Amino acid sequence: MLTLHGAGIGKGIAIGTAFVLHRPALDIPEYTIPDDQVESEIQRLRYAIQAAHAQLSEIRDHIPENAPSEVLAFMDAHLLMLDDPLISKEPIKTIRKQHVNAESALRVHAESLVRAFEAMEDPYLRDKKTDIDQVVNRIQENLLNVQQANIGDIEDDLENKIIVTTDLTPADTVMLKHQKMTAFVTDLGGPISHTAILARSLKIPAIVGLHGATRYVRNGETLIVDGKRGTVILSPDQGVLSAYEDRWNEILQRRRELKTLLTSESVTKDGIRIQLMANIELPEDIDATRRAHADGVGLYRTEYLFMNRAEPPSEAEQFLAYKRVVTALQRPITIRTLDLGADKQVDGGRTSVSITTNPALGLRAIRLCLHEPGLFKPQLRAILRASAYGPIMVMIPMVSSLDELGQVLDLVEETKRELRREGHAYDEDIPIGGMIEVPAAAIAADLFASRLDFLSIGTNDLIQYTLAIDRVDDAVNYLYDPLHPSVLRLIKMVIDAGNRAGIPVAMCGEMAGESQYTKLLLGFGLRSFSMEPDSLLEIKKIVRETDLSSLSDPVQEILTCSLPNELRRLVEKLK
Repeated sequence: MLTLHGAGIGKGIAIGTAFVLHRPALDIPEYTIPDDQVESEIQRLRYAIQAAHAQLSEIRDHIPENAPSEVLAFMDAHLLMLDDPLISKEPIKTIRKQHVNAESALRVHAESLVRAFEAMEDPYLRDKKTDIDQVVNRIQENLLNVQQANIGDIEDDLENKIIVTTDLTPADTVMLKHQKMTAFVTDLGGPISHTAILARSLKIPAIVGLHGATRYVRNGETLIVDGKRGTVILSPDQGVLSAYEDRWNEILQRRRELKTLLTSESVTKDGIRIQLMANIELPEDIDATRRAHADGVGLYRTEYLFMNRAEPPSEAEQFLAYKRVVTALQRPITIRTLDLGADKQVDGGRTSVSITTNPALGLRAIRLCLHEPGLFKPQLRAILRASAYGPIMVMIPMVSSLDELGQVLDLVEETKRELRREGHAYDEDIPIGGMIEVPAAAIAADLFASRLDFLSIGTNDLIQYTLAIDRVDDAVNYLYDPLHPSVLRLIKMVIDAGNRAGIPVAMCGEMAGESQYTKLLLGFGLRSFSMEPDSLLEIKKIVRETDLSSLSDPVQEILTCSLPNELRRLVEKLK
């Protein structure tokens, strides 16, 4: 029996036999091209890109009608990547200038693009490097005339089979799901790649980024995939197998129980209404938000509109996207303004600003937007115009300075005057809030609360900035601790500041969707949680089982505790 560890996707468990799909790494040649063959080499690259476009388009056209709507969006993203200048244009310049072969030129610029993504602070955007690799590999296969194993050609019965392979594209994942694949394990990939997001949507247990799974796993070997713990157990003994079968039955029973809460109110035992909202990335996520009966959207990330394109989206395009979401849901939607920056030069969000030595502390989020009003103003106009069609709130990311906040509020008022003069309808009283995700903003939360309509705590960045660690860096991520006394005190400080000012305080970071922290946060006074839609019912169940009056003394003890192990014990006692 052997246990391997990677990034778990979803909370499910799968037990089945391995189907190892070998996809050897491409051997990229490097050689010099004679002068008289440069143009034909360039044409060879263009043909390979055109072929990749045709292949992806064909796959897109054959996606089953009942596939999740996210699939088409992800396929469109891959198609758009083929037009990225670093893939479609810069390699051509390199071929002309350096007289190198197409494969080598493409690799150099693809690696440059991947490095740019790897340097990004935002984990979601950082994981887009996986999509780049998938698209570039397809072009390289065309250049090399290599036919990798085709998912569509698998004739084996995949029921109760666990796919083990180097990587999967979103299209691969959908096709394998329709062939009744039970789960998948990949050497590459990250927890918030398109494939991972899709696996969660399809409720497929998976482990990604396992590094070497294809070397260790034998075809036909019995595997256990534990999506919650991020582990794969090879050839488990009967005792382990029985324990996981029991655990799987418990998960199924709990899912059945949770489904009975779909239409139940999110109210504590002592009658306090708790707002449960959803975090979304794409307009298509509205379907999952509806299915979960969420009270609305507490975080709508808008960065996807700026990705995989040469120019930023127009005001009209953004307006239609925001209008589509708010009219489809007709519940409160909190739209976070653009959170890109010097470390996140993502196509339509690119600026002339150079990448800084420490990008996490550079020109990003609201700092970038104020520095680049040509990027920010169209988004503000689009959001305001969309507010005429349903309840929208605007959330400003990375607020840290009252001076910056004043500039934002002045710009909002200026934009309102412009729209009024032009005859555009909008919500005159649209709420403006701030995302509290840096310690400076948390410490001065009372000052921000006096000028804003709501606050929302972004725990992912707040924890990273407070503890000075990167949670996706293997060397230091063991220090990422939501229960660090400093983090807990900052969270409590923000909630108290909002309550004193009489404005709502929400939490949209990962802590909001993790059930082990729900009672603690309720005890802190948090009354609005925003999370991935799949986590909502679990949190609702805990809310309905909680008597808030019983939390006061235990929470005070937790806030004064300085010993990590004792603190964790006290939090566990709240359950």
